[in-house]
Amino acid sequence: MRILGIDPGSRITGYGVIVKEGNRLVHVDNGAIFTDAAKDFPLRLQRIYRGLSEVIERYRPDVAALENIFFAKNVQSALKLGQARGAAIVAAVNAGLPVHEYSALQVKQAVVGHGKSAKIQVQQMLKVLLNLPEVAQEDASDALAVAVCHAHSFSLNALRRHAG
Repeated sequence: MRILGIDPGSRITGYGVIVKEGNRLVHVDNGAIFTDAAKDFPLRLQRIYRGLSEVIERYRPDVAALENIFFAKNVQSALKLGQARGAAIVAAVNAGLPVHEYSALQVKQAVVGHGKSAKIQVQQMLKVLLNLPEVAQEDASDALAVAVCHAHSFSLNALRRHAG
């Protein structure tokens, strides 16, 4: 299963692509889509949508996973983040991908084993889990963490379905 993890943001949207082969996770690519803060917000949303559409076309994932919004500094930030998430979700859905969402707690739990882990712990664990040559850029790292969370959650949910 090829998984696209997305960390949406109005300025930087991270992405990470991994493949789950049995119990193994294989890193395919990661990166970030940068928007120009000087541009009108609708054009920034278009950049996120187009950038993710290109990533989806290039890597042909089977599924997309995003982190849920869990806090925002202010209402305006929350609205912009929600709109960036919407652009990301529409890019995935338009490509026919199922979309799964996870809380920050679930993501950290899946990667590090503890929901209150520091960001650097998550980044270091991803470096080890995915055999990365270096720690990924912060937004790309967050996206890889969401992809890893989905890989683990998908396996657990499949086990639950077969047991029940």
